[in-house]
Amino acid sequence: MQEQYRTVARAGVHETEINRSRFICALAPAATEQEAQDFVARIRREHPTATHNCFAYVIGADASVQKASDDGEPGGTAGVPMLQMLMRREMRYVAAVVTRYYGGVKLGAGGLIRAYGGAVGEALDELGTITRQRFRLATVTVDHQRAGRLQNDLRATGRAVREVRYQEAVIIEIGLPDADVEDFRRWLADTTAGEALLELGGEAYGDT
Repeated sequence: MQEQYRTVARAGVHETEINRSRFICALAPAATEQEAQDFVARIRREHPTATHNCFAYVIGADASVQKASDDGEPGGTAGVPMLQMLMRREMRYVAAVVTRYYGGVKLGAGGLIRAYGGAVGEALDELGTITRQRFRLATVTVDHQRAGRLQNDLRATGRAVREVRYQEAVIIEIGLPDADVEDFRRWLADTTAGEALLELGGEAYGDT
């Protein structure tokens, strides 16, 4: 798994005008290829009279799925530069649609490439990006007497407490960087006098 990846902070739209053509870039996070395709379809429905609705998306922390479409623009002048901008910015799990309303002035191949790639870059600047870091899921099981203080200690040391479940014992779910697991194991034993149980789970990504 990748150690980290970047994605768009929120869904949104950024518009720019170039030689009287309107370029409207819509961006959204997309967890799966189906989500990306649904987003593209929705934007197309919102702009049925647009000259073009070009798209690009990247799915997977390792960018395993990459798709782009010129939607009638000359080959390689729209979807590809959009995709290249997403890849240059190291964006993952993101879909971009650039809607163009033609303004009567031809831009030429170079102008189109700059316009479509630039629209995506400007939208990313406008909406912002976030980095998600790979971490190990882990659960700490501790008695009720120690649970409150342990939660405070976890948060005070910057540990990501994800969930707390109160049963016969208290189960605290946390996220740990892989490199931190052994240090945490020792810290936990010291802090709870060896009374807490640590179990490691799978891997996931979270905000940093």
